[in-house]
Amino acid sequence: MTAPRILEPKVRSVLQQPLTVGESPVWDEQTGALWHVDILAPAIVRISAGGKIDRFGMPAAVGCLGLCRDGRIVVGLQTGVHLFDPVSGDLEFLCDPVGRDINGRLNDGKVGPDGHFWVGSISEAKPQVNDAALYRVGADGSTRTVATGLTSSNGLAWSPDGRRMYHSDSRQCFLRAFDFDPKKSEIGKGRRLRGFTEEQGRPDGATTDRDGFYWSAGVSAGRLNRISPDGEIVEIYILPVAAPTMPCFGGPEFSTLYVTSLSTDRTGRFEAGTVIAFDVDAEGLPPFRFG
Repeated sequence: MTAPRILEPKVRSVLQQPLTVGESPVWDEQTGALWHVDILAPAIVRISAGGKIDRFGMPAAVGCLGLCRDGRIVVGLQTGVHLFDPVSGDLEFLCDPVGRDINGRLNDGKVGPDGHFWVGSISEAKPQVNDAALYRVGADGSTRTVATGLTSSNGLAWSPDGRRMYHSDSRQCFLRAFDFDPKKSEIGKGRRLRGFTEEQGRPDGATTDRDGFYWSAGVSAGRLNRISPDGEIVEIYILPVAAPTMPCFGGPEFSTLYVTSLSTDRTGRFEAGTVIAFDVDAEGLPPFRFG
């Protein structure tokens, strides 16, 4: 096993407004806008190509978002999956896969290569328990539970050919891979790729590049881990934020990494959540769209 390369990228600030828990960045290649959420504000934030920032207040904690084919945004709220129209401000309820009998909310979610919204939940019990799950949501509001026994469902991403789905649990600190059938919208049996220590970074949100590497935000270690398809950390990007939450590729060539972070005093001083960006020698892929 080769030791991973350690890099300190030249980072630029993208957002001057503080975030409580920044998450779920998605680049819209059709408009050049970067979308993300501020979970506890709660709000959806859009940074337009010209730098204009729009905040759309949400009625409940918002864990994630994805782009829709009709221009709307699919969002995972505490109260379920909704469709948000940024033009009219309308919010349409679609479904609630978690239900009200569990102390949890929707957390990390992404639109998959099959056009479904794959979204997981997080336990909000104190202490946390393993009653979170991963769901598949269709455009008609149909839901299917695809994985259970989770604490903090996270890290969804797909291989470039769409035949493999990655998924992590931030609290149980593992990354696994599933065979994925984009035509049938089905996953095979999951296999564990690796575990993580706090020093390596608990696996939070993630993305993949065109070469099939998986980029995981190490939320407990102020770093981004680039991981090979067989689960080996090959590169470590040391970041100037203590708690990065999720990366996404964007920019005209999809060679810019945008990374959200959350507010923390872990290092001994308070640091607000934000969005940073830096260029890498890798390229991502456009996001899939719901519907």
